[in-house]
Amino acid sequence: MIANRRQVLKQSATVASLMVASGVLGPLAHAAGAAAGKGAFDAKTMADLVKALGYGAPTESKDVSITAPDIAENGAVVPLGATTTLAGVKQVMLLVEKNPSVLAALFNVTPEVDASFSTRVKMGQSSNVFAVAVTNDNKVLFAQKEVKVTLGGCGG
Repeated sequence: MIANRRQVLKQSATVASLMVASGVLGPLAHAAGAAAGKGAFDAKTMADLVKALGYGAPTESKDVSITAPDIAENGAVVPLGATTTLAGVKQVMLLVEKNPSVLAALFNVTPEVDASFSTRVKMGQSSNVFAVAVTNDNKVLFAQKEVKVTLGGCGG
């Protein structure tokens, strides 16, 4: 039985890799599966994550913004959003520093897509959260905010 969302995503990346190897899916699916699966969900820090994805050192930027509550009353459903107006963005990520895996969400961006995403994540404790934008030339830019969790989302 699959225990959590991260395990589902890891297994999905494995299945996608097998489908690519067998010729069922094309090179585009292989690239997306490799980018999200190869060590990304095992990363414990932002530095480990960008290294696993093959990017350079992250830099704080006013061109990336994060939306998150100051206080999350229920850590099981914390709304987070990431937005950037930068041209040439290829990925947007949401990270939760003190979660077992820092990567909470990864969105691939094409020129036809507005680089503005929101989702809900699980947070076990108060933590810094990050919105990260990766440009086509592999620059990593981020914004951060502290979110205080009153009731942990991981059974706490």
